[in-house]
Amino acid sequence: MSRVNHPAWLLLAFLAGSTQLSAEGVAPSAAKLIDFGGGWAITNSMATGWAISGLLVGLVLWLVGKPSIIPSKGQAVMESLIEGLRGIFEPIVGKHAFPAAFPLLITFFIFILFHNWMGLIPGVGTIGWERVTADGHHEFIPWIRPHNADFNGTIALALISFGAWAIIVFKFAGPKMILWDLFGNKADKKETPGWLYPILSLVFLIVGCIEVFSIAIRPFTLSVRLFGNIFGGENLLHGTGFLFVFYFMELLVGVIQALVFTLLTSVYIGLLCNHEGGDHGHDDHSGEGAGAHH
Repeated sequence: MSRVNHPAWLLLAFLAGSTQLSAEGVAPSAAKLIDFGGGWAITNSMATGWAISGLLVGLVLWLVGKPSIIPSKGQAVMESLIEGLRGIFEPIVGKHAFPAAFPLLITFFIFILFHNWMGLIPGVGTIGWERVTADGHHEFIPWIRPHNADFNGTIALALISFGAWAIIVFKFAGPKMILWDLFGNKADKKETPGWLYPILSLVFLIVGCIEVFSIAIRPFTLSVRLFGNIFGGENLLHGTGFLFVFYFMELLVGVIQALVFTLLTSVYIGLLCNHEGGDHGHDDHSGEGAGAHH
């Protein structure tokens, strides 16, 4: 009897039950837990996002406690994580914009990472209730759904990323620098033949228009990439019965996708705020951007 009651055996039994309940895979859309009508509702992905966010805040506060010069173990863990991420993002974003961008970037990474891993917890997507629809069919409503397995959740993250990018680049680069970076002729006028320079100006103008389009679709590409990987991983796990090899693979995918989303956000900021030459690059092309730095 002692073996049957062992936590490991209970976990395996729970996984087996979860697999049977989720044989049909994960539904593309989040289920409504509370429907207020008029398009307003609380979905299982929203509830999961709120719960995990609250737990993350509580975990950080518990680890850090009251910050001190001699850090506790929890504070040391958080400081090591922050320093490691700083070493990755600061060279990309640039020193001027980094203080404003880093809180956003580290929040993105931690938030997305833990919400990516939510689908690996036994019972996610398989614990819930059944209700009868108007046409008499039985519909299973899971209580828990990973935030990033819902396209509404990932598009919200992408829109926040896009809005923060716009605020940061306008503050630290300035409109003049942005326009020059998009449409300006980057060729050296002294080393370019006179007849070729106007042609290059037209080429850079066309390329700038293409770049504006690519910037406009960034929220879509960011959100689809994250949603596709996490939603696909959810279906893979549920369809294969949470096999260890796929379980371990999804652990890695969760880290990679959190890092990819955050790195892309930092690259978008750095493209305008971290030009070659550092401060001089900004000062040469934008008085407004230089003024913003000071």
